[in-house]
Amino acid sequence: MHGSANLNLMIKAARKAGRALVKDFREVENLQVSAKGPGDFVTKADREAERLIKEELRGARPAYGWLGEETGEEAGEDPTRRWIVDPLDGTTNFLHGLPHWAVSIALEHKGEIVAGVVFDAAKDELFYAEKGLGTFMNETRLRVSGRRTMIEAIFATGVPFGGRPTLPATLQDLARLMPVCAGVRRWGAAALDLAYVAAGRYDGYWERGINAWDIAAGLILVKEAGGFVGAVRDGADIFDSGSVIAGNSGLYEQFCATLRAPA
Repeated sequence: MHGSANLNLMIKAARKAGRALVKDFREVENLQVSAKGPGDFVTKADREAERLIKEELRGARPAYGWLGEETGEEAGEDPTRRWIVDPLDGTTNFLHGLPHWAVSIALEHKGEIVAGVVFDAAKDELFYAEKGLGTFMNETRLRVSGRRTMIEAIFATGVPFGGRPTLPATLQDLARLMPVCAGVRRWGAAALDLAYVAAGRYDGYWERGINAWDIAAGLILVKEAGGFVGAVRDGADIFDSGSVIAGNSGLYEQFCATLRAPA
């Protein structure tokens, strides 16, 4: 692997957590599950993966801050840097035995994501990027797709479940987008949706009601692969708004215009 000491540390932590999750995934029917809320589950495997990542990252960089899905936010002595971690993005897929989930780790410096790792352990696909150094999957350099026509493009999103308040707006998004594109996919792992945009597998992705740990690493994957990212509402901050649009350079403006069109 090429990159900074921090990136190599992130990769090491992601692989360590991924190996542990794969072992649990093989015995998914035996997992002990507790409900956090309707349609939102957390497993012992999820918590253990975050513990492993935290032990690795904070052990090596104890001054950095922390934001994790399971353990929340912790300030660090260095206020300019923090880890943003989702130990198991795609928990519902994991629980149902669907091999589409990932470990997501990002490093934020002065409010900007400067490195990101998304590890799809079930398929052994490691996506990683660092500011100014490009995006890679294993040892292969990635670029966003070159499509420029909406009707040829495939997009991804997350459809809200369990009566979440963003459902009406998302259904409206789908009504605008589906007639003018080649299809929309909903695979249930935001980190991998963004990784797939970076890899050119999807031409774009958007989602409402999303958390920072779900998308932080994926944002830099897309940007370093030549794509663009922003919030659903023009000019808004991605993390503050809890929404994201990502796409290739040829379709991003058309994609945004379609989603932002007046009702």
